[in-house]
Amino acid sequence: MPKPQHNHRMARSQTGKGATSGERRKLIAFDEETWHALNLLARDSMSSVQELADEAFRDLLRKHNRPVDLKTALRESARDKSGQEPGAGSKRK
Repeated sequence: MPKPQHNHRMARSQTGKGATSGERRKLIAFDEETWHALNLLARDSMSSVQELADEAFRDLLRKHNRPVDLKTALRESARDKSGQEPGAGSKRK
């Protein structure tokens, strides 16, 4: 029997909340203790585990001086090329 092919596009979940075209999914495993701690934190803060993960990954990117979004990445790229903040050049009089 042929092996089923993996579909790289995730189907929308039963609740109707599916991934938008800009989202990527990755399965991450947690040990039991960490999962319980995250789940408890999510409930205590009235957040989802997804929201906690989003916050954690944004913080990790900032810690390593990596851009979090496209706008920031473009701004930093322009600054690297010119050596200064975009729009901070000499003004004409």
